[in-house]
Amino acid sequence: MKKAIIIGATSGIGRGLAKILVENNYLVGITGRRTNLLEEIKSEKPDSYFIENFDISNAETVSFHLEKLVSMLGGLDILVLSSGTDNFNNSLNYEIEKLTIATNVNGFTAIADWSFNYFKSQQHGHLVAISSIAGLRGNRQSPAYTATKAYQIIYLESLRVKAKNSGLPIYITDVRPGFVDTAMAKSDILFWVAPVDKAAGQIYKAIGTKRKVVYVTKRWKMIGNLVKILPNWIIEKF
Repeated sequence: MKKAIIIGATSGIGRGLAKILVENNYLVGITGRRTNLLEEIKSEKPDSYFIENFDISNAETVSFHLEKLVSMLGGLDILVLSSGTDNFNNSLNYEIEKLTIATNVNGFTAIADWSFNYFKSQQHGHLVAISSIAGLRGNRQSPAYTATKAYQIIYLESLRVKAKNSGLPIYITDVRPGFVDTAMAKSDILFWVAPVDKAAGQIYKAIGTKRKVVYVTKRWKMIGNLVKILPNWIIEKF
């Protein structure tokens, strides 16, 4: 039986993906800050879920919690990093930016590094991380969010190069969602909003085929390609 960990499983894509993995005979370790929601998920299938409560913004504790969860699972094949934060910050309140960086950079990096080193030690594994199409260009309303997502995209690419260089079957999947019907979808202009179950289903398929980069839903790849080539004067209008 395969084992997976989902970081940020209490709601949204993480919760939806946890359900799909369990339905496909995985043992799943689930994490998050809200213990009551983790317990609620576990109650649906107690023998399939293992819970560990922690906040990834406290990066120094990440390895302790992950090692504890792997011990409960009895191994690890896939780690899905679905935890992050997004806050509009047009006023550049540093406290908001600091929290975004602590979660999306410090916590992300601690988990990505731990995962890569674990998979390298056991000589196989798959790291899946939810970045965002927002990481392709800057945004005046949420500078730290877009910048941290750009960081994640480049970091994942670097790990993919590192995995290729190792010669080991270690896979890195960068998931770049557009709008998904979760609390993270805060824009005033929402379109092509995907239901959580549809987004989670496409991510599960991408895991199975070990995709390097996947846009969710698929139509967002067109937007991603367009955004990359838009001239600065258009980006500066938004």
